[in-house]
Amino acid sequence: MHERARLLQEKFLHHLGAERRLSPLTVVNYRRDLAQCMAYCDSAGIEDWDRLNTAEVRGWVAAMHRQGLSGKSIQRALSALRSFYRYLLREQAVARNPASGVTAPKSARRLPKTLTTDQAARLMAFDASDPFEQRDRALLELLYSSGLRLSELVQLDLAELDLSGGLVRVTGKGRKVRDVPVGAKARDALREWFAVRGQFAAPEQAAVFVTRRGKRLGARAVQDRLRQRAAKQGMEVPVHPHMLRHSFASHLLESSGDLRAVQEMLGHANISTTQIYTHLDFQHLASVYDKAHPRARRKTPA
Repeated sequence: MHERARLLQEKFLHHLGAERRLSPLTVVNYRRDLAQCMAYCDSAGIEDWDRLNTAEVRGWVAAMHRQGLSGKSIQRALSALRSFYRYLLREQAVARNPASGVTAPKSARRLPKTLTTDQAARLMAFDASDPFEQRDRALLELLYSSGLRLSELVQLDLAELDLSGGLVRVTGKGRKVRDVPVGAKARDALREWFAVRGQFAAPEQAAVFVTRRGKRLGARAVQDRLRQRAAKQGMEVPVHPHMLRHSFASHLLESSGDLRAVQEMLGHANISTTQIYTHLDFQHLASVYDKAHPRARRKTPA
């Protein structure tokens, strides 16, 4: 593509970060998806964004499908391209949005993997004999207690935690703010961590979770610590931070049945996203039924 096309893309990415105030990770994802489209345009001899038409967008979708990308990944890439063209239309750089009406192939919706309540309890049942084990237990308890995303956990500041009131204020996707309850176990673990946090964090450090050098703990470090802790606790399944969020949602819905409340606590924009946990809940109920109901048991041969 010509230099003008690349310049328009960079202006759009700057617009996402500076004007729409999307997270750096979201901007990185937009950059990656648009770079894929630009590479396809280069291979097809398309020199500028105003030369791309709907048939060629469909060709790009087909190429991604042949490469083995999931329907969800293709849909995300299409969404990025549509957003980019809405920006180009606003800037009067193009006359149409060729991605409008183009859909991604559907892929089977996989249910998220969760821990059982016993597995979740076992994961956090360890003696915190040093400050960083106390930190790790506090962040595990908070992830499971409040259903935070990994990005929300590592961005969390001290001012956003109200332990006496049992609340945490979270800035989620789209910079939407929500208040989520913090359970008693998580509050106790956080108090233990705060009692030793000052040994590592400078007074001006706002982050709740810090490294040995007093810097804000990063997402990769949380993932690594959780994987190591799961191995030490003898977990039968690999555990990652989002699994604790899924477990939070599934266990809460199973106990309360209040889908709207779970949606609000998770920070889902659409309740359809939350409804996937009703399938998990139904699987559990079906399993209980199969084991317990006299009409569900198969007859044993005489």
